[in-house]
Amino acid sequence: MKEHGLSERQLFSLTRKNLEKRINHYYHDTNDGNGAIELLVALQVRDELCEKDFSFMLPELVKHIFMHTRSTAVLRELYMYFAEYFEKKEWRLLQIKLFPAKTYSAITEKLKGLFTQFIEVPLTGLAGSLQ
Repeated sequence: MKEHGLSERQLFSLTRKNLEKRINHYYHDTNDGNGAIELLVALQVRDELCEKDFSFMLPELVKHIFMHTRSTAVLRELYMYFAEYFEKKEWRLLQIKLFPAKTYSAITEKLKGLFTQFIEVPLTGLAGSLQ
């Protein structure tokens, strides 16, 4: 975490207000959306481990990073942890942005191949044997 401007100790000991300020400054100074998202995931862990409220931190920043920056492997890997930050329509747009049509077309081709291999060909053979 030190590479993101905060040590592990700071991440788990500073107040919510200070953390929000530091993460905001970190993002605006470096434009490192991946790092900011990783810090926010760590704070979700802190939220689960302690009594203080660290949930739903920096919703505007999260939306900005996910919706207005380039899609990366880190964002695709961690986007599920931020579902509560988005409305239903925004969530669908985010999924389309993170997983473009190229991915879906590759999956579609695989599914067509599996359909042919396991359903269409065996059924054709079955229909031919009934005659």
